[in-house]
Amino acid sequence: MNDKTQTPKNLAVALDIGTTKVVALAGYVNEYEKIEILGIGTVKSEGVTRGVVSNIDRTVRAIKESIEMAEQAAQCKFEKVHVGIAGQHIKSIHHHGLLVRHDHNSEISEDDVNKLIKDMYKLVLPPGDKILHVIPQEYTVDNEQDIVDPIGMSGVRLEANFHIITGQISASRNILKCVEKADLDVADITLEPIASASSVLSDEEKEAGVALVDIGGGTTDITIFKDGIIRHTAVIPFGGNVVTSDIREGCTVMNDQAEKLKVKFGSAMASEIYDNRIITIPGFKGRDPKEISEKNLARIIEARVEEVFDYVLWEIRRSGYENKLIAGIVLTGGGSLLRHIDLLSEYHTGMHTRVGKPVEHLAHGYSAQLDSPVYATSVGLLKNALDNLSLNYDDLMEEENRKIEEARLAAEEAARLEASSRASNEESDEEKIDYNLKKKGTGVFNKLFSFTKEFFEASPDSEF
Repeated sequence: MNDKTQTPKNLAVALDIGTTKVVALAGYVNEYEKIEILGIGTVKSEGVTRGVVSNIDRTVRAIKESIEMAEQAAQCKFEKVHVGIAGQHIKSIHHHGLLVRHDHNSEISEDDVNKLIKDMYKLVLPPGDKILHVIPQEYTVDNEQDIVDPIGMSGVRLEANFHIITGQISASRNILKCVEKADLDVADITLEPIASASSVLSDEEKEAGVALVDIGGGTTDITIFKDGIIRHTAVIPFGGNVVTSDIREGCTVMNDQAEKLKVKFGSAMASEIYDNRIITIPGFKGRDPKEISEKNLARIIEARVEEVFDYVLWEIRRSGYENKLIAGIVLTGGGSLLRHIDLLSEYHTGMHTRVGKPVEHLAHGYSAQLDSPVYATSVGLLKNALDNLSLNYDDLMEEENRKIEEARLAAEEAARLEASSRASNEESDEEKIDYNLKKKGTGVFNKLFSFTKEFFEASPDSEF
């Protein structure tokens, strides 16, 4: 998994600051366009509540520990990280943009599209909010609608519908502060549901229509795709931790014991429990042990997970794509590890459901640790970071090639001008020689004519 010949310049580092864990992931793209993972660092998160930093010092400590673990595995020092952001403060709005072009004869260029997108960042938002992502939906050129890519078309009015994702400035500032205190620079911030989608969903699913449900520790993120474009995003303000809390209250056990019960014996469907085993939990200091029925445990979990899917279904209906999601629902995140949760989703929503693992883009020989929905966001952040590095490299190469081409054309133009100047100088010299010769010839003729005239005029006088 480790390639010591790989230089840090080709690396990207993703940092997933979650409610239950902080993950640092380092990797690069190999010659087969697959992601080679060089280092993984996973640490328990104690300073994040529902996706938002609530304790700076604890979060900084967790970031430093996870980064150190990944650095040791990758055998190099990290400077920049690509960070994810989530939380119940994330909101999405739809907006319509219009650009009137003054040059009627030229085609619509990438600059026109970028100008229209940049205009969206000028929207007036509620105090304390900022725009995180502006995602074009479809374009309209001179009343011709549903255009996916308007570049190269002719038209005066360029319009577009945008899906705009916003978040609280304070939340992103706290994340930046934590990363900076860990002696790292933030390369960019990506919405975590978008990152999860890039690692778990296929292009065919995004085209057909799919709802990605990322059940994390503190929040459940929903992202809806149709025709390859993000159509709707939403954040439900509870996730796996609420299930643990319900088990703690319902079974009157400690929080750590409730988490172990959920992970080891938990099921999202009580009807799937056939052999109703009794789970025994040690009591406190000489007290009798506590006995819990596996079926009763499943009933507690099922009630809360059904509530989560009620919210998911409500968001899908609110988006207007309820009957258009051919690929159904894809579950990911730590909460999707619950047994039979895919069955409960199908029964409750009526949509085909699968559990997504982030291994499609990983090179062969990846760690078995990554073969889990828990790392969907981390792998997605790393993939997006590497895609951006590749785009930046391509842009730099394109810029370099453009400069070389301009230099070549300038050299050719200079050579042409020099040749033209030399030719004009030679023509000028030839003209001067001809002029001098003509001038000399004219002088001799005039002298001969005047001499002859004088001879004929003077001869008669001498005879008479």
